[in-house]
Amino acid sequence: MKPDAAVILAAGLGTRLRDSHSGLPKGFLRLGDAPIVVESINRLRLAGVQKIIIVTGHLSEFYEELAAGDADISTVHNPKYAESGSMYSLWCARDRIKGSFLLLESDLIYEQRALDILLTGPAEAILLSGTTLAGDEVYVETEGEGHNSRLYAMSKDAGALGADPAGELVGISLISPELFRYMLEYTETELRQENLKLDYETDALVHAGRQMPVACPVVADLIWSEIDDSTHLERARQSIYPKLLAKSA
Repeated sequence: MKPDAAVILAAGLGTRLRDSHSGLPKGFLRLGDAPIVVESINRLRLAGVQKIIIVTGHLSEFYEELAAGDADISTVHNPKYAESGSMYSLWCARDRIKGSFLLLESDLIYEQRALDILLTGPAEAILLSGTTLAGDEVYVETEGEGHNSRLYAMSKDAGALGADPAGELVGISLISPELFRYMLEYTETELRQENLKLDYETDALVHAGRQMPVACPVVADLIWSEIDDSTHLERARQSIYPKLLAKSA
């Protein structure tokens, strides 16, 4: 299904990359001619998703300048970015989100196929890859078999799951209004306890996945990387980005 918009989470401090990109938010790292967040937006547009909502925090002025040059890009600021998690950032954008949406992180590089697979599948889905050995992986446990498999749990410790991981979380998800409602209900309950350190994936999505099925399509050979630390950055430069260029040539 074609979503109404894409939401890009870009509020993080990027503390593990500061030595590599001093003065820049992670989304403005360059591996090619354009910042990686611009490359991601270009892929979204190619997939037919025009409206982009970027949730900002650290160094928000970079994203605000980007939005100023494109009428279909808007920003929402998370004023508590230094003390909150990714789900709180998404919470800040809740009033801007009117229908289904793609949810992405700003520090991703990925092939077009990632979007194509999500947009031709179920209305609620999180994309998984095969084993990357990239470090800092989020492993996903599912229940059910094949096309009927659904989200059950996530952890950075594969041994903490109740079964072998189905794959690794890529950081691109398709969220329906119903799924988002469950995520927001969970978040509202946590915020009453003054818990801002909520992650959209391991906390809110896992909770929502217990209320309704969330598909977990696995693309074993997907070309992608998050760039969360210097090791990720080096891997992206030396291995992943050249593969993306070759694939799109």
